[in-house]
Amino acid sequence: MTDFAEIWSYLSEGPLLWLTATVAACSVGDLIFRATGRNPLANPVLIAVCILAVVLKVTGTPYATYFQGAQFVHFLLGPATVALALPLFDNLHHLRRALLPVLAALIVGSVVATGSALLIASWMGVDELLLISLAPKSATAPVAIGISQELGGSPTLTAVLVILTGITGAVVATPLLNLLGLKDWRARGFSVGLASHGIGTARALQVNPTAGAFAGLGMAVNAVATAILGPLILRLFL
Repeated sequence: MTDFAEIWSYLSEGPLLWLTATVAACSVGDLIFRATGRNPLANPVLIAVCILAVVLKVTGTPYATYFQGAQFVHFLLGPATVALALPLFDNLHHLRRALLPVLAALIVGSVVATGSALLIASWMGVDELLLISLAPKSATAPVAIGISQELGGSPTLTAVLVILTGITGAVVATPLLNLLGLKDWRARGFSVGLASHGIGTARALQVNPTAGAFAGLGMAVNAVATAILGPLILRLFL
């Protein structure tokens, strides 16, 4: 038992273990997702997060130690986001025909995404730090964290809120849009990307290529819109 504890102590301090654990958790999440027929409730990101949370809790591993290995996966978010330009380019003709509706949806969607969250949080009486951290939750993580830090919020809390927003959007979006009878893949994708950034975009790509392309567009332009409109809307609640 002592030998095992020593081996675990050695391995847990290195990045390779947690990189392997991250990949394994994501693989398990994807297997479950496929086994359920790609049911949105079996979101692979949510499953992976739950698995890793349990592992870290049981082993008493600090997040900083875990991130030493996970940072290599985190680095790949940049190239993966840039790669979303490829399906968007393939659907450029769709974008040209819908430019004005896209701009209108961007402004309304960005204001509602930020304003509704702040309104509900303010009504519930949360403190100023949480309001600031909550404001950019619908932007992609690097942008949201930067906005939060610049405004005096908690970047760590913002990162958690961004992930929760993305997972919620990925789980809820498809059933909700089906219920609403929305059949235009451009509108479906753009709304998902705008509201739930990269995780929602990944889900949209699984559903339809055009939806995925417009989700990538929604994610990108909402990052810019949130950086501009977010602080202005936030002032109304502080």
